[in-house]
Amino acid sequence: MEYTLKEMMAITAAREIKNDDIVFCGTGISMLAAMAAKNIHAPECVIFFETGAIDAKLEEIPLAVADSRVMYHTAANGGLLEAFATMQNRVTGAQVLGILGAAQIDKFGNLNSTVIGDYFSPETRFSGSGGGCDVASFVPRSMIFMQHEKRKFVKQLDYLTSPGHLDGPDGRRKAGLPAGGPQCVVTNLAVMRFDDHTKEMYLDGCYPGIEPRTVLDHMAFVVDVSRARPLAPPSARELKILREKCDPQRLIL
Repeated sequence: MEYTLKEMMAITAAREIKNDDIVFCGTGISMLAAMAAKNIHAPECVIFFETGAIDAKLEEIPLAVADSRVMYHTAANGGLLEAFATMQNRVTGAQVLGILGAAQIDKFGNLNSTVIGDYFSPETRFSGSGGGCDVASFVPRSMIFMQHEKRKFVKQLDYLTSPGHLDGPDGRRKAGLPAGGPQCVVTNLAVMRFDDHTKEMYLDGCYPGIEPRTVLDHMAFVVDVSRARPLAPPSARELKILREKCDPQRLIL
């Protein structure tokens, strides 16, 4: 079946979500990926939002985390306190998967969602951290969405908003952060992961028709491509659920 790169991106991210995961979800394609996972292969996963909606049923795709549809058939409707307590809960915390996006990322998975250019005189100023820094700091696993472009995969961030593995293997411990950090980066070309020892990004898999050389051409730094594998395209069932159940109005797609 024919599919778009955005559909491939959403399905690839959905495959990262397991049935016992507790997913801290944002707006846009991250919400679509979480919905797809819950409807395709992980019906027991719990999706919750910064606005305090916990374990939403998500019959229709919300337009934002403050959309009232995130509160439909939830286990609880709270606020920021409840959302961040769920994220850092000592009992369930190991199951939490945070989904993040950013304007820039470096080889250790550190993120910038604050400014491009000098902080006091920026070329572009974004909305900032929101809950991004908290998620990156405290959840044991995070998945990052990025468009695969040189201006986004940079050698050095213009501003550190959310910590990944900081400066390498011991970076988080030295900063007083719990172990964890980003587990993968899902882009419109490929999936990147982080080496267990060096904590540096490497190319894990390319989308059908995408070569490792193309991935490297869209980055400002070089990564290991020796482990790269072809990723399976979306199945007919995955596409049908994504298009007809999750986003029939193509609000995200």
